[in-house]
Amino acid sequence: MANVFHELQAITKAFSGLGVDEKAIISIAGKWKHDHKHSFRKASPNHFLADKERDFEKWNEQQVELIKHEALRFKSALVLWTMHPWERDARFLKEALTKGPEGYNLLIEIACSRSSEELLGARKAYHSLFHSSVEEDVASNVNGHKRKLLLALVSAYRYEGSRVHDKNAKYDAQALHRAINNNSSDEDEELVGILCTRSKLHIWAVSEHYKQLFGKVLSEEFHGNLNLKAALECLFIPEVYFSKVLDAAMREGATDFIQEGLTRVIVSQADGKMDEIKAAYHKLFGAHLSQKIEETCLGNFKDFLLTLVARGD
Repeated sequence: MANVFHELQAITKAFSGLGVDEKAIISIAGKWKHDHKHSFRKASPNHFLADKERDFEKWNEQQVELIKHEALRFKSALVLWTMHPWERDARFLKEALTKGPEGYNLLIEIACSRSSEELLGARKAYHSLFHSSVEEDVASNVNGHKRKLLLALVSAYRYEGSRVHDKNAKYDAQALHRAINNNSSDEDEELVGILCTRSKLHIWAVSEHYKQLFGKVLSEEFHGNLNLKAALECLFIPEVYFSKVLDAAMREGATDFIQEGLTRVIVSQADGKMDEIKAAYHKLFGAHLSQKIEETCLGNFKDFLLTLVARGD
């Protein structure tokens, strides 16, 4: 009986994370006798509903859909990993546009964390896949004051050389301070112009001047506007932004869209900023990223993510 109890615990755990533990399910469920299966159904009211009138236990349909979804996580991650990065980002952009305001940060993530050539490539792939431009679809799908910022970000092609005009950076820091004090929003011409046209090195210099002039961290000044905050973090401290996305994805109760950030960031950054992300994650949350994945994820999905995270080691 104790053995059955441990099997029930193990098989329940195999269904209870991000992904499913395929090996545990195969080794345990594949050897079940009928009474073992019956015991699992009896002992798993979250997965099965008792039909007392007909004296049997039936699957909870919501749990069936959840398990199907979790079982697909590894396949989805593998497909994303093997895609051309341009196609992958184009599909992320399209997904973001289907989510309404919830997807705005994903648009910002792609637009601000990629190089100019990578973003241009994603726009080309978007043309090929969806027979429209991402700019056109942002203009059609985003309403209100967010449209100007998002349209300018996805349209950007930033200078990526090493030259920074220090006086201009200092001027931009002062301009942003005025905009912040005036409670300017995403529609502010000067604010949008700085965030959407300046090089990333220039914006880094702006943030340094801001700290020196006003004693505050620039990205923290936009705590009331999460989209502007995300844009700034993606532009000059992307490892911090990505660490926050990963942590949110692995928190209990996260929505499916937020959970998808785990796959998205690891797949897109495995050959990019992964070392910086791992260091930032440890600094911010006091745990190693690989350790957190071990605790949160299951099966082939977990193993694949850990393999990608370790590529730079």
